Amino acid sequence: MGVTGTVLAVDAGNSKTDVAVVTGDGEVIGSARGGGFRPPAVGVAVAVDKVAEVVGRAFAEAGVSSVTHVSACLANADLPVEEEQLAAALHARAWGATVDVRNDTFAILRAGVAEPRGVAVVCGAGINCVGMRPDGRTARFPALGRISGDWGGGWGLAEEALWHAARAEDGRGAPTALAFALPAHFGLPSMPALIEALHLEHIPLSRRHELTPVLFTTAAAGDPVARSLVDRLAEEVVTMATVALGRLDLLGEETPVVLGGSVLAARHPLLDAGIRDLLAARAPKAVPRIVTAPPVLGAVLLGLDGVGAEVGAERRVRAYYER
Repeated sequence: MGVTGTVLAVDAGNSKTDVAVVTGDGEVIGSARGGGFRPPAVGVAVAVDKVAEVVGRAFAEAGVSSVTHVSACLANADLPVEEEQLAAALHARAWGATVDVRNDTFAILRAGVAEPRGVAVVCGAGINCVGMRPDGRTARFPALGRISGDWGGGWGLAEEALWHAARAEDGRGAPTALAFALPAHFGLPSMPALIEALHLEHIPLSRRHELTPVLFTTAAAGDPVARSLVDRLAEEVVTMATVALGRLDLLGEETPVVLGGSVLAARHPLLDAGIRDLLAARAPKAVPRIVTAPPVLGAVLLGLDGVGAEVGAERRVRAYYER
């Protein structure tokens, strides 16, 4: 058995996996990092095998072979049935006596609040929103893309920018500086050249996300089409946050709204201002804040919540990750 009260925290995102072993009083005694967690691409068994390698390194550093509780915040755990499937797979590894699996957006939320209470909107490659209360109530969205009503995220913004630029080029849409700025980013002279390069994969699909910062730069320079996309993203962020606050009966209470992910953490002035103005109008008691702490901190804190750790444990582990 592991040290009494120890927690194994796993934050497994699409691009990387962070693991920590923490004592019940908040001391980090082992940690490791590995690659991304992508069950839809490789299957649950292979994805968990990759996590197991990272956990093994963290356990070795900590000098334990198991823990009291496993707190796993995982990408692609978008539906309750997926959380249950992943929890069963982790429980079968016998890493801890109890296992709690959540979507990785909950790690961002818990990292940004002093107690398990609030709402988080994460906008990175995609967009998602979750909320929680100390009594265990949660609010969430499927976050499966357009089929679940989502709009936004870095990939979505890049696609929208390309759509408007292509239509501006051939006359189907309103003029926009995006028609020049997007191809120029790749050193190309025109949208037809960029369209051909993307279609023939001379520019890899993985590089399309580079166009999102170009969109924000173009919007900041005053382009109305680019600005409309930034405004729409602010609308989406605030809509998700407000709905989650309402579901949790938190609209009437001062409540943190944590903003995370690469797009929101970049602090684009137009987007920041739009979100804060809309929140002030629709959820006046909401307190927006950008979270910069690593998400694994949130997985650790959720784990410490699960073993009933004292407040001092949170202070200690925050000091470790926020130094």
